[in-house]
Amino acid sequence: MKNSRRDFIKTSALGMAGVAFSAKSYANIIGSNDRMNIAVAGVNGRGRAHLSMARSLKNNINVIGLIDPDSRVFAKCVKDFPEILSSSTPTMADFRRMLENKDLDALTVAAPDHWHAPMAILAMQAGKHVYLEKPCCHNPQEGYWLKDTVEKTGKVLQVGNQQRSAPTSRSLIKELRNGLIGDVYFAKAWYENNRGSIGTGKPMAVPKEFDWTLWQGPAPRVELKDNYVHYNWHWFWHWGTGEISNNGLHEMDIARWALGADIPTKVVSAGGRYAFKDDWEFYDTQIASFEFGDGKMLSWEGRSCNGTNINKGHGGRGTWIHGTKGTVVVDREGYTAYDKSDKVIKTESEKDGKSSVDTLGISGMDDIHMGNFYQAVTRGAKLNSPVDEAVKSTLLCHLGNMAQKVGRTLEVDPSNGKPKDAEAMELWGREYEKGWKPAV
Repeated sequence: MKNSRRDFIKTSALGMAGVAFSAKSYANIIGSNDRMNIAVAGVNGRGRAHLSMARSLKNNINVIGLIDPDSRVFAKCVKDFPEILSSSTPTMADFRRMLENKDLDALTVAAPDHWHAPMAILAMQAGKHVYLEKPCCHNPQEGYWLKDTVEKTGKVLQVGNQQRSAPTSRSLIKELRNGLIGDVYFAKAWYENNRGSIGTGKPMAVPKEFDWTLWQGPAPRVELKDNYVHYNWHWFWHWGTGEISNNGLHEMDIARWALGADIPTKVVSAGGRYAFKDDWEFYDTQIASFEFGDGKMLSWEGRSCNGTNINKGHGGRGTWIHGTKGTVVVDREGYTAYDKSDKVIKTESEKDGKSSVDTLGISGMDDIHMGNFYQAVTRGAKLNSPVDEAVKSTLLCHLGNMAQKVGRTLEVDPSNGKPKDAEAMELWGREYEKGWKPAV
């Protein structure tokens, strides 16, 4: 790596903090000799969205490594992203090898949820910036460890709540702050899907190309079953965080942002695993509600296994925001505001396909969000999804799961986010495999 490029990455933030750029400017911010070197960890699913972002920003981002404990995925990545990858692109199972590379500027993390905070913490402690998929943490304790690590290392950490970079969502927040629908006091988020059963898992032999021990990483060791990887881990407490964090977090983050709320004082949740009798440990149906001390409330309705659209015209996910003078509905396509007579008073739509997504969640919002991360690393721009905000929104999801798990309303201390319930507090952290507990 050329010293001039390294010096640029380290020093170009001086005098540039707060500089704003349009979405179109992301594709060619600086010359190709000043590209930021990244490695992508976890390329069997959402990591492919990271590669798509890197391809869109290839004048500014250079992929110098692929990381996954399943070596079968690498060839497909090279085949599908020839503009940024080749057969000579380094591949490895253990991300710690990549952290030893002095040419690496940033690690992007799309590994399973139980890896998110531990991997990001180790990367920042190794001097690397991090783009981290949501949820930023598997449990609340890890969220606070992330905040401490950012403060101690001074590294840039962008969390993948990408709707925070959506032009229409950002515009809406400004309109709400300017009184578009009066004083905002209640937001209702929803998510619906038609997921099938995951069945009852059976023990299976570990494929020779798959390092099951490394995949488990920070989680205590269990035997591999045929319904764990590479997606259904989401529905097991050992590795995942349930639908409320897997998808509900996106809309709840927007809802909390719109309300201008921080930590709730009361949390209640109702629901269960109703659609199928199988190994799914979380909830396919859940309604969680959060009250805040400043007279505001947020709720989330999740229906993982019944995708009937009950919000006609607004797709399978979005957020209703209610105020003293009207209501707004916002989703990834844009927003529409109504007065209390149900008359449309303002509407904005995303342009240039920014809102469209595929089964991996790839959309134009990703490119903007990654562009914002790039600007923060190289030019000192303000992050759209900093760790402080991400931890608050992710805490809602964890508290919702806690309330559901213990089966009662939780009173929460708004000064630290902790429930005033001994049984619920048993879920504040987790047990780690020996040698894997983050040291902060």
